[in-house]
Amino acid sequence: MTNTQTQHTFRVTGMDCASCAQTVETGVARLAGVESCQLNFTTETLRVSGTAVPQDIISRVQELGYDVAAPDEKRETAESLNFWQFMRQRQETTLALVGVLLILPGLLFNELLPMLGWEHPLLDLTSVAALVLAGWPIARSGWHSLRVNHELTINALMTIAAVGAVFIGAYTEAGLVMVLFALGEALEGYTADRARSSIRSLMRVSPQNATVMRPCIDCQEHLGQNGYTQGECPFCGIEPHRVPVEEVKLGETVVVKPGERVPVDGRILNGSSTVDQSTITGESAPIPRQPGDTVFASSINGAGVLHLEVTHLAKDSTISRLIRLVEEAQERRAPAQRFIDRFARVYTPAVVILAVLVAVLPPLLWQQPFIDAATSTNGWLYRALALLVVACPCALVISIPVSLVSALSNAAKNGVLIKGGAYLEALSQVRLVAFDKTGTLTQGKPAVTHFQSIHCQGNGCEPCTDLLGLTHAVERSSEHPLAQAVAQAAGAYQVQNRYPAATDVQARIGAGISGTVNGRQVIIGSHRAFNGLPHDAHCEAISAAEANGLTAMLVTTDAQYLGYLTVADQVREDAAAAVSHLHELGLQTAMLTGDNEATAQNIAGQTGIDRVFASLLPEEKVGKIEQLLGEYGRVAMLGDGINDAPALASATVGIAMGAAGTDQAMETADIALMHDDLSKLPFAIRLSRAAMATVRANVALSLGLKAAFLVTVLFGFGTMWLAVLADMGASLLVTLNGMRLTKFR
Repeated sequence: MTNTQTQHTFRVTGMDCASCAQTVETGVARLAGVESCQLNFTTETLRVSGTAVPQDIISRVQELGYDVAAPDEKRETAESLNFWQFMRQRQETTLALVGVLLILPGLLFNELLPMLGWEHPLLDLTSVAALVLAGWPIARSGWHSLRVNHELTINALMTIAAVGAVFIGAYTEAGLVMVLFALGEALEGYTADRARSSIRSLMRVSPQNATVMRPCIDCQEHLGQNGYTQGECPFCGIEPHRVPVEEVKLGETVVVKPGERVPVDGRILNGSSTVDQSTITGESAPIPRQPGDTVFASSINGAGVLHLEVTHLAKDSTISRLIRLVEEAQERRAPAQRFIDRFARVYTPAVVILAVLVAVLPPLLWQQPFIDAATSTNGWLYRALALLVVACPCALVISIPVSLVSALSNAAKNGVLIKGGAYLEALSQVRLVAFDKTGTLTQGKPAVTHFQSIHCQGNGCEPCTDLLGLTHAVERSSEHPLAQAVAQAAGAYQVQNRYPAATDVQARIGAGISGTVNGRQVIIGSHRAFNGLPHDAHCEAISAAEANGLTAMLVTTDAQYLGYLTVADQVREDAAAAVSHLHELGLQTAMLTGDNEATAQNIAGQTGIDRVFASLLPEEKVGKIEQLLGEYGRVAMLGDGINDAPALASATVGIAMGAAGTDQAMETADIALMHDDLSKLPFAIRLSRAAMATVRANVALSLGLKAAFLVTVLFGFGTMWLAVLADMGASLLVTLNGMRLTKFR
């Protein structure tokens, strides 16, 4: 019997920096039966695929010095704890606090005030005690990584440096190095947890309970009356019940009172209100909602009482998928982050080799002191040990992920779902933005402006309204915006039921739609799709309408031309401003549409689009994207996420408008605008550029400080404990700098 491959998910605790995640990831990957594993440091989520037993995975994580939280264990975030409370949570950080007290005498009299000449063996003893207490968890972790993963980690470097310092008699420095390093790691863990809390804040807006209209079951009040013994109570009827949101079922009716958060995604059955859905879409103002409209879980109801039909289970609600996708986004590492991860793996052993050369070569080649008897800090062994401390890559490793997660969580709070750091980095490099027209630059809610049969007898005559009714019979099966316009017009002229719904309805990609009505084949398409008309007067009228920016829909029955309809769509109010902001950012813009050239040019003139590509079939849109990629290198495509899927997939970054099809948009695009607000696009591009600028600044700061201290150490001017202090400071600086992106506007 063969084992089936499964995927297990764990929450790993006790990690202070990104290198901790790499250690766990490498160790788990070495287990028999593990096909793949990935540990997301930001969300503490470990995903393992293969046949390995979960207990073996947990044991390996614990063996490496970390732990796995129980599924129902409550998370205490740094947002609810101050630093000292955070330090007392774990044994290793508590030991570091004790180490701080023990190292103070040695720091005061041996390092800061050596001119007092106050020396005592007790000072060395307390320093060594501080080293042991603060350094034991660090040394243990370094040893386990070396034994299990066969790799030198940061913890191993610090242990080697501290033990070497004891060997040459620098007891206070040895203890101080370990205490400062332990404090630095704890501080990194604390700030990382604050970054995690920006994502968890999304979770806290999800209601835990819902008021559901259900029959009373096993009613204690009426048991025994008229033979009632159990089951649904015949006396109470349907009444509100307060239940956990996980127990709410599809199709049930949920009641949302004024001021309450909406517990599940649903469609309004009764009631009108305004709804604040900023947690999902980033909209700044509440929007009106009427019967038939949809509302999102976590939205805040206004003054009206709403009765909703449940359309998604709690686990599948928009906010739940948003949280899940944002967390998974951290696993799609940006190229810059992947480079740093690879660099750190090579960097650490290279530093050890360099330190050995620094310790050995000057004494061998130039008779320099290996250990200086007069002062331990001048020997080349000491400089080599200090080099190990200086080279600690903590700040470098943490510099990128903290910046990316801050930017991604900020984008999500403002209604922009970016699927990972890779797409954030790609968006920052885009040079042209291509737009679909219908539903993107326009409102996607066109209206029929004119319809005329070839047998027209005058305005609103029977043949013309019959043409409208026949067109609606075919279009009623379509969800296309043009079909919605026909449905509205058919309702206005009361011809929506003149013909039965068409059968054998087929979408003719890029050319219209066809169907069978009462045995007749009806085809509806564009002027271009029919390659000319036998009716000169209509041909001229259609050409004139298209020249004025209208969209024409031509109708034939059994290959005989019957008449045409014209439809107009309105440009979004924010389209021109959004395009203008993109131009201010130095970007070019283009429109890709299946509509005719005149309509496309009309919309481009209203919005300020630079280039227009009209009358395109879906496959031709892909060709144009490839052409633009050849010209500009990196191109973003903005569409509805469904009809434009091939073009979105071909672009460097595919961006979907979310409100018209949130489910599909969230799942298929690289980036989704959760509300149909084009101003979010310039915001997302500015945020991506700010994020990558922060990443570059953090990397430069980390490497710059390393280089400066490396020079001072090699020339004998730096001390080990100052090197640790500098590394701790650098880690704190890059973390705080990255976290500034959570406030970016």
